[in-house]
Amino acid sequence: MSEIQIGSIQWFPGHMTKTKRMIAANLSLVDGVAVLLDARIPQSSCNPDLTALMQGKPCMLLLNKADTADPDMTARWVQYYRTQGIPAMSADCVSGRGLKQFLPFVREQLLKELVEKWKKSGMVGRPVRLMVVGIPNVGKSSFINKMAGTKRAKAEDRPGVTRTKQWVRIDEGTEFLDMPGVLAPKLHDQQAALRLAFTGAIRDQILDVEALAMLLLAYLHERYPQSLLDRYRLQTEETDGDVLLELVGRKRGMLLPGGVVDTERAAATVLDDFRGGKLGRITLEMPPKKEA
Repeated sequence: MSEIQIGSIQWFPGHMTKTKRMIAANLSLVDGVAVLLDARIPQSSCNPDLTALMQGKPCMLLLNKADTADPDMTARWVQYYRTQGIPAMSADCVSGRGLKQFLPFVREQLLKELVEKWKKSGMVGRPVRLMVVGIPNVGKSSFINKMAGTKRAKAEDRPGVTRTKQWVRIDEGTEFLDMPGVLAPKLHDQQAALRLAFTGAIRDQILDVEALAMLLLAYLHERYPQSLLDRYRLQTEETDGDVLLELVGRKRGMLLPGGVVDTERAAATVLDDFRGGKLGRITLEMPPKKEA
């Protein structure tokens, strides 16, 4: 992928610092932590600041949005984490696929020793309390609502909707503590920053969406060419993102006076299609071949 300067942007450092302090202050109230990752970009959506905060607390990874990710790659990512001793599973919080296994996974693997200790101590009815964390727009609120079977947490397809913590009762034996999404205050890895922008973790209003869509199109043409060509009914060997964006806009009839392609509109369409899974099941990064 080419580069656009994303990593130099500061992501509301005051808000992010406040959220991290909130997470640290509330860790003592929970038994474990569920960290939601985006299955399309597991590594890029794993905030190292959160990882540092969770030291000493049972923690598991939930690769969300698995229905929009390459299934083979998702399986490889789950296996990669598990071989490192990190509990991990995949699911999709929109369809609910995979979520039936979540609470058994928590009780039988993540908190197995703690639950057995409660039983021996006669702590009948003691609910499991989990903190739910992740980057913006990774689907925390959708996850909580699906688990609760009703709309308890505010959820929208844009980052920064959850602004403060909230307790949500899932069932008689489970309570979740929903926390605001948090990105690292500054993104130094340009490739990770690009992937976060592609998936919508970073607000489009502060980005050049046309340049972003061009980079995404070039990547898709390289890694998932048939998905791209089928979606927009293109017949071309072009690999340049700017040319592909023009072709998409022209094919969709997105023209301005004089027959000029409305590339801004075309860019928004491409990004929306990718984020909504309309381009197929796509993963943007592979697990490391060697243990990190």
